[in-house]
Amino acid sequence: MRASPITPTVDLAAVGEQHGFLKLPYSRDDSAWGAIMIPITVIQRGEGPTVLLTGGNHGDEYEGPIALSKLASTLKASDVTGRVIVVPFMNYPAFKAGTRTSSVDSGNLNRTFPGKPDGTVTEKIADYFQRHLLPISDYVLDIHAGGRTLDFLPFAAIHVLPDAQQQARCEAAMRAFGAPYSMRMLELDSVGLFDSAVEEAGKVFVSTELGGGGTATAASVAIAERGVYGFLAHAGVIDREGISPRDDLRGNNRTTTLLDMPDGTCYTTSEHSGLLEMCRHLGDLVDEGDVLARVYDATRTGAPAVEYLARRSGLLAARHFPGLVQIGDTVAVVADLVERHIPVAV
Repeated sequence: MRASPITPTVDLAAVGEQHGFLKLPYSRDDSAWGAIMIPITVIQRGEGPTVLLTGGNHGDEYEGPIALSKLASTLKASDVTGRVIVVPFMNYPAFKAGTRTSSVDSGNLNRTFPGKPDGTVTEKIADYFQRHLLPISDYVLDIHAGGRTLDFLPFAAIHVLPDAQQQARCEAAMRAFGAPYSMRMLELDSVGLFDSAVEEAGKVFVSTELGGGGTATAASVAIAERGVYGFLAHAGVIDREGISPRDDLRGNNRTTTLLDMPDGTCYTTSEHSGLLEMCRHLGDLVDEGDVLARVYDATRTGAPAVEYLARRSGLLAARHFPGLVQIGDTVAVVADLVERHIPVAV
Protein backbone atom coordinates (compact mmCIF):
# COMPACT_ATOMS: atom_id res chain seq x y z
CA MET A 1 0.00 0.00 0.00
CA ARG A 2 1.07 3.57 -0.64
CA ALA A 3 2.93 5.34 2.17
CA SER A 4 1.00 7.82 4.27
CA PRO A 5 1.48 11.45 3.24
CA ILE A 6 1.38 12.40 6.94
CA THR A 7 4.72 12.86 8.67
CA PRO A 8 5.13 13.43 12.42
CA THR A 9 7.39 16.25 13.57
CA VAL A 10 7.98 14.27 16.78
CA ASP A 11 9.92 11.04 17.22
CA LEU A 12 7.37 8.49 18.42
CA ALA A 13 10.17 6.36 19.89
CA ALA A 14 12.10 9.07 21.73
CA VAL A 15 12.27 9.36 25.52
CA GLY A 16 11.04 12.57 27.14
CA GLU A 17 8.32 15.08 26.39
CA GLN A 18 7.68 16.19 22.82
CA HIS A 19 5.10 18.56 21.40
CA GLY A 20 4.69 18.77 17.64
CA PHE A 21 2.42 17.98 14.75
CA LEU A 22 1.14 15.39 12.36
CA LYS A 23 1.86 17.23 9.12
CA LEU A 24 -0.53 16.56 6.24
CA PRO A 25 0.25 18.36 2.94
CA TYR A 26 -2.84 20.16 1.67
CA SER A 27 -2.67 22.45 -1.35
CA ARG A 28 -5.47 24.99 -1.45
CA ASP A 29 -6.34 28.45 -2.75
CA ASP A 30 -4.85 30.34 0.20
CA SER A 31 -1.74 28.15 0.56
CA ALA A 32 -0.40 26.45 -2.55
CA TRP A 33 2.15 24.36 -0.66
CA GLY A 34 0.33 24.32 2.64
CA ALA A 35 -0.26 21.64 5.24
CA ILE A 36 -2.79 20.72 7.90
CA MET A 37 -0.90 20.65 11.21
CA ILE A 38 -2.56 18.33 13.74
CA PRO A 39 -1.10 18.87 17.24
CA ILE A 40 0.37 15.81 18.97
CA THR A 41 2.21 15.21 22.24
CA VAL A 42 4.34 12.16 23.04
CA ILE A 43 5.54 11.51 26.60
CA GLN A 44 7.75 8.48 27.21
CA ARG A 45 9.98 6.99 29.88
CA GLY A 46 11.07 3.45 30.59
CA GLU A 47 9.41 0.21 29.58
CA GLY A 48 5.64 -0.03 29.70
CA PRO A 49 2.46 0.02 27.67
CA THR A 50 1.52 2.66 25.11
CA VAL A 51 -1.71 4.60 25.65
CA LEU A 52 -3.27 6.60 22.82
CA LEU A 53 -5.59 9.40 23.97
CA THR A 54 -7.76 11.18 21.39
CA GLY A 55 -10.29 14.00 21.37
CA GLY A 56 -11.90 16.04 18.63
CA ASN A 57 -12.82 13.01 16.51
CA HIS A 58 -15.91 15.16 15.95
CA GLY A 59 -15.16 18.86 15.89
CA ASP A 60 -18.09 20.10 18.00
CA GLU A 61 -17.30 18.00 21.08
CA TYR A 62 -15.06 19.78 23.58
CA GLU A 63 -14.51 17.75 26.75
CA GLY A 64 -11.79 15.67 25.11
CA PRO A 65 -9.89 18.60 23.59
CA ILE A 66 -9.95 20.50 26.89
CA ALA A 67 -8.94 17.60 29.14
CA LEU A 68 -6.23 16.38 26.76
CA SER A 69 -4.83 19.87 26.17
CA LYS A 70 -4.46 20.23 29.94
CA LEU A 71 -2.84 16.80 30.19
CA ALA A 72 -0.40 17.53 27.37
CA SER A 73 0.83 20.66 29.14
CA THR A 74 1.16 19.13 32.61
CA LEU A 75 2.12 15.44 32.33
CA LYS A 76 5.87 14.93 32.60
CA ALA A 77 8.06 12.06 31.52
CA SER A 78 9.02 11.54 35.15
CA ASP A 79 5.33 10.72 35.83
CA VAL A 80 5.22 7.99 33.19
CA THR A 81 6.28 4.37 32.86
CA GLY A 82 5.71 3.61 29.21
CA ARG A 83 4.39 5.96 26.55
CA VAL A 84 1.42 8.33 26.28
CA ILE A 85 0.42 9.69 22.86
CA VAL A 86 -2.01 12.61 23.04
CA VAL A 87 -3.97 13.93 20.04
CA PRO A 88 -6.53 16.42 21.41
CA PHE A 89 -7.91 17.51 18.00
CA MET A 90 -8.04 14.35 15.92
CA ASN A 91 -10.14 15.75 13.05
CA TYR A 92 -8.42 19.12 13.12
CA PRO A 93 -10.32 20.75 10.22
CA ALA A 94 -13.63 19.87 11.92
CA PHE A 95 -12.37 21.11 15.28
CA LYS A 96 -11.27 24.47 13.86
CA ALA A 97 -14.68 24.92 12.21
CA GLY A 98 -16.60 23.79 15.30
CA THR A 99 -18.49 21.24 13.23
CA ARG A 100 -19.05 17.50 13.54
CA THR A 101 -17.52 16.81 10.14
CA SER A 102 -14.56 18.24 8.27
CA SER A 103 -14.81 21.73 6.82
CA VAL A 104 -12.43 20.59 4.07
CA ASP A 105 -14.20 17.54 2.63
CA SER A 106 -17.30 17.06 4.86
CA GLY A 107 -15.74 13.82 6.08
CA ASN A 108 -16.94 12.20 9.30
CA LEU A 109 -13.68 10.82 10.67
CA ASN A 110 -15.55 8.38 12.89
CA ARG A 111 -17.14 6.75 9.84
CA THR A 112 -14.01 6.71 7.66
CA PHE A 113 -11.77 3.94 9.02
CA PRO A 114 -9.58 2.28 7.85
CA GLY A 115 -9.09 5.27 5.56
CA LYS A 116 -6.94 5.65 2.45
CA PRO A 117 -3.45 7.11 2.06
CA ASP A 118 -4.44 8.52 -1.35
CA GLY A 119 -8.00 9.56 -0.46
CA THR A 120 -9.59 12.69 0.95
CA VAL A 121 -8.06 14.65 3.82
CA THR A 122 -10.28 12.79 6.30
CA GLU A 123 -9.40 9.43 4.75
CA LYS A 124 -5.69 10.26 5.00
CA ILE A 125 -6.04 11.10 8.70
CA ALA A 126 -7.90 7.84 9.35
CA ASP A 127 -5.27 5.87 7.44
CA TYR A 128 -2.44 7.34 9.52
CA PHE A 129 -4.12 6.39 12.78
CA GLN A 130 -5.01 2.95 11.41
CA ARG A 131 -1.55 2.03 10.12
CA HIS A 132 0.83 4.03 12.30
CA LEU A 133 -0.66 4.80 15.72
CA LEU A 134 -2.96 1.84 16.42
CA PRO A 135 -0.26 -0.83 15.87
CA ILE A 136 2.00 0.73 18.52
CA SER A 137 -0.82 1.29 21.06
CA ASP A 138 -2.01 -1.09 23.77
CA TYR A 139 -4.82 1.06 25.20
CA VAL A 140 -6.95 3.64 23.38
CA LEU A 141 -9.32 6.21 24.90
CA ASP A 142 -11.43 8.27 22.46
CA ILE A 143 -13.35 11.03 24.26
CA HIS A 144 -16.71 12.02 22.77
CA ALA A 145 -19.74 14.08 23.75
CA GLY A 146 -23.04 14.84 22.04
CA GLY A 147 -21.91 17.78 19.96
CA ARG A 148 -24.44 20.37 18.86
CA THR A 149 -27.32 17.95 18.21
CA LEU A 150 -27.33 15.49 21.13
CA ASP A 151 -27.11 15.57 24.92
CA PHE A 152 -26.07 12.56 27.00
CA LEU A 153 -25.82 11.46 30.56
CA PRO A 154 -22.07 11.43 31.20
CA PHE A 155 -20.93 7.88 30.49
CA ALA A 156 -17.91 5.89 29.45
CA ALA A 157 -18.71 3.18 26.94
CA ILE A 158 -17.58 -0.13 25.52
CA HIS A 159 -19.15 -2.45 22.97
CA VAL A 160 -20.20 -6.07 23.25
CA LEU A 161 -17.37 -7.97 21.54
CA PRO A 162 -17.09 -11.52 20.18
CA ASP A 163 -13.96 -12.07 22.28
CA ALA A 164 -15.14 -12.32 25.89
CA GLN A 165 -11.65 -11.78 27.30
CA GLN A 166 -11.11 -8.63 25.26
CA GLN A 167 -14.52 -7.33 26.33
CA ALA A 168 -13.65 -7.99 29.97
CA ARG A 169 -10.44 -5.98 29.59
CA CYS A 170 -12.39 -3.12 28.01
CA GLU A 171 -15.03 -3.23 30.77
CA ALA A 172 -12.32 -3.04 33.44
CA ALA A 173 -10.83 0.02 31.72
CA MET A 174 -14.30 1.59 31.41
CA ARG A 175 -14.83 1.14 35.13
CA ALA A 176 -11.43 2.70 35.81
CA PHE A 177 -12.42 5.75 33.77
CA GLY A 178 -15.02 6.22 36.46
CA ALA A 179 -17.73 8.27 34.77
CA PRO A 180 -21.01 8.59 36.69
CA TYR A 181 -22.47 6.11 34.19
CA SER A 182 -20.91 3.23 32.25
CA MET A 183 -22.58 1.94 29.08
CA ARG A 184 -22.53 -1.26 27.07
CA MET A 185 -23.27 0.57 23.86
CA LEU A 186 -25.16 -0.47 20.74
CA GLU A 187 -24.21 1.52 17.62
CA LEU A 188 -26.76 2.30 14.92
CA ASP A 189 -24.02 1.71 12.34
CA SER A 190 -20.54 0.53 13.31
CA VAL A 191 -19.03 0.56 9.80
CA GLY A 192 -16.01 2.85 9.61
CA LEU A 193 -15.87 3.63 13.32
CA PHE A 194 -12.54 4.33 15.01
CA ASP A 195 -13.98 2.13 17.76
CA SER A 196 -14.29 -0.82 15.39
CA ALA A 197 -10.78 -0.32 14.02
CA VAL A 198 -9.29 -0.36 17.53
CA GLU A 199 -11.36 -3.33 18.71
CA GLU A 200 -10.60 -5.37 15.59
CA ALA A 201 -6.91 -4.76 16.26
CA GLY A 202 -7.37 -6.45 19.64
CA LYS A 203 -6.67 -3.36 21.74
CA VAL A 204 -8.32 -2.22 24.97
CA PHE A 205 -10.74 0.51 23.91
CA VAL A 206 -13.00 2.89 25.81
CA SER A 207 -15.12 5.69 24.38
CA THR A 208 -17.30 8.25 26.14
CA GLU A 209 -20.33 10.47 25.76
CA LEU A 210 -19.96 13.31 28.27
CA GLY A 211 -22.85 15.72 27.83
CA GLY A 212 -23.46 17.67 24.66
CA GLY A 213 -25.09 20.72 23.18
CA GLY A 214 -21.93 21.84 21.41
CA THR A 215 -20.22 23.07 24.57
CA ALA A 216 -18.43 21.81 27.67
CA THR A 217 -19.25 22.46 31.32
CA ALA A 218 -17.09 22.51 34.42
CA ALA A 219 -18.72 19.24 35.47
CA SER A 220 -18.23 17.46 32.14
CA VAL A 221 -14.60 18.56 31.85
CA ALA A 222 -13.93 17.36 35.41
CA ILE A 223 -15.37 13.94 34.51
CA ALA A 224 -13.12 13.79 31.44
CA GLU A 225 -10.05 14.85 33.41
CA ARG A 226 -10.65 12.33 36.20
CA GLY A 227 -11.35 9.67 33.62
CA VAL A 228 -8.12 10.23 31.72
CA TYR A 229 -6.07 9.83 34.90
CA GLY A 230 -8.03 6.74 35.90
CA PHE A 231 -7.53 5.21 32.46
CA LEU A 232 -3.79 5.91 32.51
CA ALA A 233 -3.46 4.47 36.00
CA HIS A 234 -5.41 1.36 34.98
CA ALA A 235 -3.04 0.88 32.04
CA GLY A 236 -0.10 1.06 34.45
CA VAL A 237 1.44 4.11 32.80
CA ILE A 238 1.08 6.38 35.84
CA ASP A 239 0.98 5.77 39.57
CA ARG A 240 -2.57 6.27 40.82
CA GLU A 241 -1.45 7.38 44.26
CA GLY A 242 1.05 9.84 42.88
CA ILE A 243 -1.04 11.73 40.35
CA SER A 244 -2.85 14.13 42.67
CA PRO A 245 -3.73 14.58 46.32
CA ARG A 246 -7.33 15.27 45.28
CA ASP A 247 -9.76 12.44 45.84
CA ASP A 248 -11.81 13.48 42.82
CA LEU A 249 -8.84 12.79 40.53
CA ARG A 250 -7.80 9.59 42.27
CA GLY A 251 -11.29 8.14 42.09
CA ASN A 252 -11.68 7.49 45.81
CA ASN A 253 -15.18 6.76 47.02
CA ARG A 254 -16.78 7.26 43.61
CA THR A 255 -19.22 4.86 42.01
CA THR A 256 -20.65 4.31 38.54
CA THR A 257 -24.02 3.08 37.32
CA LEU A 258 -23.92 0.35 34.67
CA LEU A 259 -26.29 0.73 31.71
CA ASP A 260 -26.90 -1.52 28.72
CA MET A 261 -28.29 -0.97 25.22
CA PRO A 262 -29.34 -4.50 24.23
CA ASP A 263 -31.19 -3.82 20.97
CA GLY A 264 -32.67 -1.24 18.62
CA THR A 265 -35.69 -0.56 20.81
CA CYS A 266 -33.41 1.69 22.86
CA TYR A 267 -33.62 4.25 20.06
CA THR A 268 -36.59 6.52 19.34
CA THR A 269 -36.37 8.12 15.88
CA SER A 270 -38.47 11.06 14.73
CA GLU A 271 -40.77 10.45 11.79
CA HIS A 272 -41.71 14.13 11.61
CA SER A 273 -40.03 17.51 11.35
CA GLY A 274 -41.07 20.33 13.62
CA LEU A 275 -40.88 21.84 17.10
CA LEU A 276 -39.65 19.42 19.77
CA GLU A 277 -40.99 19.22 23.32
CA MET A 278 -39.02 16.83 25.52
CA CYS A 279 -41.28 15.40 28.23
CA ARG A 280 -38.71 13.62 30.40
CA HIS A 281 -35.34 14.58 31.85
CA LEU A 282 -32.04 12.84 31.23
CA GLY A 283 -31.62 10.24 33.96
CA ASP A 284 -35.37 9.70 34.43
CA LEU A 285 -36.63 6.15 34.77
CA VAL A 286 -39.37 5.52 32.21
CA ASP A 287 -41.76 2.69 31.47
CA GLU A 288 -42.54 1.29 28.05
CA GLY A 289 -45.29 3.45 26.55
CA ASP A 290 -44.43 6.61 28.50
CA VAL A 291 -44.44 9.84 26.49
CA LEU A 292 -40.83 10.86 25.87
CA ALA A 293 -41.42 13.77 23.51
CA ARG A 294 -43.91 15.60 21.34
CA VAL A 295 -43.33 17.08 17.90
CA TYR A 296 -45.47 20.01 16.75
CA ASP A 297 -46.09 20.99 13.12
CA ALA A 298 -44.37 24.36 12.88
CA THR A 299 -45.90 25.22 9.49
CA ARG A 300 -49.42 25.81 10.85
CA THR A 301 -51.38 26.11 14.08
CA GLY A 302 -54.25 23.96 15.27
CA ALA A 303 -52.70 20.58 14.51
CA PRO A 304 -52.23 18.15 17.42
CA ALA A 305 -48.70 17.19 18.40
CA VAL A 306 -47.32 13.77 17.54
CA GLU A 307 -46.30 11.87 20.68
CA TYR A 308 -43.22 9.67 20.78
CA LEU A 309 -43.44 6.85 23.30
CA ALA A 310 -40.73 4.84 25.02
CA ARG A 311 -40.26 1.53 23.23
CA ARG A 312 -38.86 -0.10 26.35
CA SER A 313 -38.57 0.54 30.08
CA GLY A 314 -35.31 1.91 31.38
CA LEU A 315 -33.35 5.10 31.97
CA LEU A 316 -33.33 8.07 29.58
CA ALA A 317 -29.66 8.23 28.60
CA ALA A 318 -29.67 10.58 25.62
CA ARG A 319 -31.90 13.13 23.91
CA HIS A 320 -32.06 15.38 20.87
CA PHE A 321 -30.69 18.78 21.89
CA PRO A 322 -31.94 21.50 19.51
CA GLY A 323 -35.48 22.80 19.82
CA LEU A 324 -36.26 21.87 16.23
CA VAL A 325 -36.18 18.27 15.05
CA GLN A 326 -36.00 16.79 11.56
CA ILE A 327 -37.43 13.56 10.27
CA GLY A 328 -34.85 10.83 10.89
CA ASP A 329 -33.27 12.46 13.94
CA THR A 330 -32.75 10.44 17.09
CA VAL A 331 -35.14 11.89 19.67
CA ALA A 332 -34.19 9.77 22.68
CA VAL A 333 -32.23 6.74 23.85
CA VAL A 334 -33.53 4.56 26.69
CA ALA A 335 -31.04 2.12 28.22
CA ASP A 336 -31.47 -0.76 30.64
CA LEU A 337 -30.40 -0.01 34.20
CA VAL A 338 -28.16 -2.95 35.13
CA GLU A 339 -26.56 -2.01 38.44
CA ARG A 340 -26.06 1.07 40.60
CA HIS A 341 -23.24 2.06 42.98
CA ILE A 342 -20.45 0.04 41.38
CA PRO A 343 -17.15 1.18 42.95
CA VAL A 344 -14.74 2.92 40.61
CA ALA A 345 -11.52 0.96 40.67
CA VAL A 346 -8.24 1.14 38.79
